[in-house]
Amino acid sequence: MISFDPNTQISTITIVGCGGTGASVTRSVARMVYDMREARMYTPQVVLIDPDVVERHNVGRQLFTEADVGQPKAQVLMRRFNLALGLSMTAICEAVDAERHFDRWGNLIVGCVDNHLARRELAKVSGAIWIDAGNHASAGQVAIGNTGDRDLVLRHLDGRDDKVGYLPHAALLFPALLEPEAEPAPQPQQSCAELVAVRSQELTINDWMAVATSQYIYKLLHRQPINSFATFISSDGMSVRSVPITPDEIRTRLEAIPA
Repeated sequence: MISFDPNTQISTITIVGCGGTGASVTRSVARMVYDMREARMYTPQVVLIDPDVVERHNVGRQLFTEADVGQPKAQVLMRRFNLALGLSMTAICEAVDAERHFDRWGNLIVGCVDNHLARRELAKVSGAIWIDAGNHASAGQVAIGNTGDRDLVLRHLDGRDDKVGYLPHAALLFPALLEPEAEPAPQPQQSCAELVAVRSQELTINDWMAVATSQYIYKLLHRQPINSFATFISSDGMSVRSVPITPDEIRTRLEAIPA
């Protein structure tokens, strides 16, 4: 079985998007970092990025309370977990920017965004491991990769020593994620929280997404084998399907995408 080995020391985990999925992922990452610190392991810095403030419809449906309304989401989560677990997370309350918000090396980016503009910025970050979570009403996918260079991936598919150093990231696997919706919506675009509020999105889909995303993060931080590069989730069908890392699986998916 082939596993992903990016041979990267993760110095910073940047969670982009602190809404339904992102807030739950932040909680899991906070627990991981706390546990690693207690075990005297190396712990990365955690950065939260989100320009939004908590709104009334976020309460109860995301990890926010009435008292949080009007406050920046990233700051609310930063304060909560820093105080609860003695951590030193930092918050950036503005739209993500590839040039200003990432160091050159050692980045693990966790994308929990619901718009193509933010993903375009994430796709610009060079040398980072990018875990991207995206979902609709009751289904979604989580992808892990570290390059948008198709040729680089294909050249290193031999799986020497049963490991690969490069996996296609979300922008290469799912290029439509970087484009605006093809069909104009009949009403202003709604966020995940707003879709949940009007019952257009299942309440638990973000939880499903966060669990799968967090497991990829856990394996990376603990140097455990990662044997899949994408996970597809359906809360309606109560199913989780991960795509194994094999030359045939990766080659087939890349060849199906226009160059």
